Amino acid sequence: MVPKKIEEAFSEQIKHELESAYIYLSMAAYFDAEGFEGMGRWMRAQVQEEVTHAMRFYKHIIERGGHVKLHPLAMPQQDWQLPLAAFEAAYKHEQFITAKIDDLVKLAQAEGDHASRTLLQWFVDEQVEEEASTSKVVQELKLVGNEGRGILMIDRELGARTFVLAPDLAALYAQPAAAGA
Repeated sequence: MVPKKIEEAFSEQIKHELESAYIYLSMAAYFDAEGFEGMGRWMRAQVQEEVTHAMRFYKHIIERGGHVKLHPLAMPQQDWQLPLAAFEAAYKHEQFITAKIDDLVKLAQAEGDHASRTLLQWFVDEQVEEEASTSKVVQELKLVGNEGRGILMIDRELGARTFVLAPDLAALYAQPAAAGA
């Protein structure tokens, strides 16, 4: 059975992960409207990744006999002056999420919840990757400044990103077998 404090904190984290998806969807819409198709694609892949993060918490709560409580999502920012500003906001948001994960690790330790600590270690490692990937784009955009060809090269590079659903979550999205099949 999942401890009540963990259940509540993980339900809150589901909200943060879904808000992340909402923020990145807003950024994708901005990039697509501005003609940066590669950056839009990168952000749409990020949306899918964030939803799967929420589903990892969801799955953990359910598998341990808990109940997921959904919370309202905040309205994301809708526009940015430049691609750099959007990616700086993404990097800052990933730092916020890292702090939330760190708080959850402390809670799981205090509760002696080893199962949650195992799940959270995956998120600790994931946040290192999340911060590194957004920071890298920020640094590249700073390097090229407002130089159009440089921004277009970065846009093309980011457009190569694809999303692959983790095998451990595939069952959550699979169709149930037909009765009598």
